[in-house]
Amino acid sequence: MTESSTRETANTSINDGLMRGFWYPALRSNRLQGRELRTAMLLGIPLVLGRNSKGEGFALRDACPHRGMPLSEGSFDGNAVECAYHGRVFEGKTGQCQAIASLTARDKLKVDRVFATNFPCEERDGYFWVFIPDPGHRDEEVPKAPRLPTFSDSYCLEHLEAELPCHVDHGIIGLMDPAHGPFVHQSWRWRKRSRINEKEKIFEPIPNGFRIKTHSPSANSAAYKLLGVYGEPIPTTIQFVLPNMRFEEIHGGKYWFSSRTTVTPITAARCRIAVCAAWNAFRHVAVMTPLLRFFGNKFVAQDQRTMEKQALGLQYNPPLMLIDDADRPAKWYFQLKAAYLKSKSTGQPMEHPIECPTALRWRS
Repeated sequence: MTESSTRETANTSINDGLMRGFWYPALRSNRLQGRELRTAMLLGIPLVLGRNSKGEGFALRDACPHRGMPLSEGSFDGNAVECAYHGRVFEGKTGQCQAIASLTARDKLKVDRVFATNFPCEERDGYFWVFIPDPGHRDEEVPKAPRLPTFSDSYCLEHLEAELPCHVDHGIIGLMDPAHGPFVHQSWRWRKRSRINEKEKIFEPIPNGFRIKTHSPSANSAAYKLLGVYGEPIPTTIQFVLPNMRFEEIHGGKYWFSSRTTVTPITAARCRIAVCAAWNAFRHVAVMTPLLRFFGNKFVAQDQRTMEKQALGLQYNPPLMLIDDADRPAKWYFQLKAAYLKSKSTGQPMEHPIECPTALRWRS
């Protein structure tokens, strides 16, 4: 562990309700070209991201360990970042210092022992993913970055995102809320209040999460309408996995739709919802991707406006009342989070809050 990494740990709050020891999407890949540097914020940590001459992404804390100057204000030559204040040079991928311009021949400081704080960084599915380590478990092996499940070599890929003015917990339980659709997403095109019906789904435990047992999707699902024209059965699976990921898969014969929605903490008071979707149906229909992007953006914007309004009430920290069965997934989320954190602190196996398949019923 470097000296700068130690200071990072000391300055990190452990009471902010944010989960460390996980990968988070920090930046869309297409927002960084050539030798550009771009900034991002994850869990309250300012980051500077870039791509070296080998095409490898990197992420450093956006602060020179010397005097705190943002490294993003400096220059990047394809391998190393030079601080704009005193010219200290840091290798992008490792953060190791390569030069300190002010040193003289008499100075004994070993430059290669100085590091800017760096974070594991990988590009997946059009995102720079950054691993934020758990301060208490920095020696643990870093897992592979998440990847969107795809089921053929050729497919379309689309991304949507929006910032939400709330703690990530509220963003996540909004993500898994099954009852808000007719009120937040009502539209003559796909949802009306008059179409509210009773529903029943079987939920079952999976490692670090839960899933809805394979079923037929709602008839007003965009993917259902897209794949339904092929006349095949259309099974769908939805699952949630800590810390923040909702996966959905819909299949219709050889055609499929796959999406991953993440709610990523920017700070303790703001988060970002990001949708990454892939599909192989109608790939050669030129209007399909712009059409799905249009409706997808409207859908996400509806959630964003609702969370902006909810934030006005949440700022006063009101008591919340979660009810069964519609709010049971939200309760499970909080129980999963607590069980995971307890397991990390005790070293004991995680006790999953869902012991067996459970039927939930609600109206939406």
